[in-house]
Amino acid sequence: MAKFTANAIKASFLKLLNEKAFNKITVKDIVEDCGINRNSFYYHFQDLPALAEETVTDEINKLIAKYPAVESLEECLAIAAEFALANRRAAYHIFNSVNRDILERYLWRICDYVVKTYMNAAFEGRRISGNDREMIINYYRCGIFGQIVGWLDSGMKEDMVLQNRRLFALRKGLLEELLNRCEEDTAS
Repeated sequence: MAKFTANAIKASFLKLLNEKAFNKITVKDIVEDCGINRNSFYYHFQDLPALAEETVTDEINKLIAKYPAVESLEECLAIAAEFALANRRAAYHIFNSVNRDILERYLWRICDYVVKTYMNAAFEGRRISGNDREMIINYYRCGIFGQIVGWLDSGMKEDMVLQNRRLFALRKGLLEELLNRCEEDTAS
């Protein structure tokens, strides 16, 4: 029953966050939406930032479980942005709140996961030094993170999926070339 109540609180919070700014949501709003009392809220969560943190962490864990493999860099970006695309207003409201760091940590963690998952498959069977591996992973992780943060910062106005499909089409073959150069350097 406790898990059911905690999940109901998180669902109400996400619903309300899709309707109004983070700083406009109160514990009273959530408990009224859930049909529970304040004590039940505080039994599960210390405060609203703790609720936001756990809600976002749950979303990360769902995405990681949903994507045990990643097929392309374009897919890395799509997965990392999935929560923001599905909950545009909620993501925007968290991004523009004093609790922005919660969303940024979420984005960083999911970018780290998807890029490492994809790159580890791309590195398979290649002789690339550990330093080069880490540098390449960091480059793509930062690039994807930066694209999503830039999109959030611009008010999420552009069609990020379409825009990035074009970007990845223009960059096609660059990763393969980069990996080949790393292998050549390692061999020499």
